[in-house]
Amino acid sequence: MSTFCSAFDKMWGRDTLISPVNSDGIESNPLSILKKVLFVCTGNTCRSPMAEALFRDLVRERADYQVSSAGVAAAPGMPASKYSVALLKERGINLGSFQSRMLDRQTLEQATHVFAMSSHHMAAIADEFPAHSDKVYLVSEFVAEDALRGRDISDPFGQGRAAYEVTLRDLEKILPSLLAYIDQTWKKNDA
Repeated sequence: MSTFCSAFDKMWGRDTLISPVNSDGIESNPLSILKKVLFVCTGNTCRSPMAEALFRDLVRERADYQVSSAGVAAAPGMPASKYSVALLKERGINLGSFQSRMLDRQTLEQATHVFAMSSHHMAAIADEFPAHSDKVYLVSEFVAEDALRGRDISDPFGQGRAAYEVTLRDLEKILPSLLAYIDQTWKKNDA
């Protein structure tokens, strides 16, 4: 179990799986409609795979979430960067089999929430897929920490481990606020 998610679980008092149906097979959980969260960066090898893996770990006991990532300029089938893989492995999260993918219309249509790593990614999505811009947010838009709110997540691509550590720490601070935002604002008719 990851310490990142364990701390979040304790903070929010979450210690059990939230099931979408009761023992009679009837929907009983107001959070039960599937939320499909998509993280977007440039190449889908550094920031968005880290965000995807961390957020997936955050909701690992939640049956109402699906998490993925893509890049606005990704070369499909590339592995996650070595530092992304190594840092997440240290947190007990496996990113070794990850493969990058290009953002496309179908992926955006399926997503209920899209979180871009930068304002440039948001603009690229709005230019290419304007019909979906209403569900695109900057990943740092809802974080409580003033120093991070509304800020682009720095791209560690081509840099050393220290740059990846900064990106990872920022994501670890930001992602719990995204989960809280989605849970607090989600309505069944949004799907």
